[in-house]
Amino acid sequence: MQKPLILITNDDGIHAPGLRTLIQVMRNLGNVLIIAPDKPMSGMGHAVTISSPLRVHKLKEEEGYSEYSCNGTPADCVKLGQKAILGRKPDLIVSGINHGSNSSVNVIYSGTMAAVIEGALENIPAIGFSLDDYTFHADFSKCAPYIESIAGKVISEGLPDYTCLNVNIPAVNGSPIRGIKVVRQALAFWDEKFDHRRDPHNRDYYWLTGEFKNMDSGEDTDEWALRNNYVAVVPVHFDLTSHKTIPLLKNWETGNLN
Repeated sequence: MQKPLILITNDDGIHAPGLRTLIQVMRNLGNVLIIAPDKPMSGMGHAVTISSPLRVHKLKEEEGYSEYSCNGTPADCVKLGQKAILGRKPDLIVSGINHGSNSSVNVIYSGTMAAVIEGALENIPAIGFSLDDYTFHADFSKCAPYIESIAGKVISEGLPDYTCLNVNIPAVNGSPIRGIKVVRQALAFWDEKFDHRRDPHNRDYYWLTGEFKNMDSGEDTDEWALRNNYVAVVPVHFDLTSHKTIPLLKNWETGNLN
């Protein structure tokens, strides 16, 4: 059987250790193309580049493996990877391993997840992987068996149309990972503040700060899973419609008002 073709990207940049671990795992599962940003792109969300040229540099190529860096965003990388470099849809898109959690509301801001949502827009099976560990020497190696298991399932069984997965892996801090849970996104938000400062020229500037607040006590959420040492798998789609609100607003409908 022909090996599946896997497109790999991230938002921490081409040299990030999480990306290197993800590459090692994916090479066990298929042929891989890596196209990743040439610098960190965390927090870029689903930004795409439209006002400057995109440049791609080939870093390595061998049988079943090629690696490129790009000056664009994670979403740019997915678009370029399939439409310019491959010229076809890959069988799977994976993004990460992000250095830090992308659970709950963080999925909105995440470049890691923007890449896989871009895949879902093209109806390509896609998975974003993140490790809930922000320390400098985070151990990504413990993620490998869970990544291989989940990616293998998606390759063999597929995903529903226009759906991707947001996978968050708990930090390894002395307690073993207890397994995998398929859960929903927790209701949480960032209570943001701006730290107002002045530079040496007495000009104002601001640093964004904030505290993450989980408002959700459910035991079926990604936040609960991570706190209880489970790998959290959340199915994600890009339809932002509040379907339950449509019937409530139906009486707003009118005919021509002119």
